[in-house]
Amino acid sequence: MTAKESLSAALETFGAEMQTLMVMEEMAELTKELCKHARGADNTDAIAEEMADVYIMLSQMELLHGVEDRVIWWYNAKLARLEERLRNEEEDNNNG
Repeated sequence: MTAKESLSAALETFGAEMQTLMVMEEMAELTKELCKHARGADNTDAIAEEMADVYIMLSQMELLHGVEDRVIWWYNAKLARLEERLRNEEEDNNNG
């Protein structure tokens, strides 16, 4: 079974509404681990595990909403915008 088949099967088995709730739960668990890390915890493995869970759930949401291509477009657009901001920041630091 491919990854896409597994993601689709999860949506079919558990339902769109349940998986939509699950993505929010997984994001909250990642938030919790990031907060622990900010307070000094050595929990990088827990962070990685929660990030994997979030990635899986977001991939299901891409399928559910049929936005895989749009996500890639927005990702690239926002990355380009970030790169521009970084260039501007570097220029400001060099001129200041």
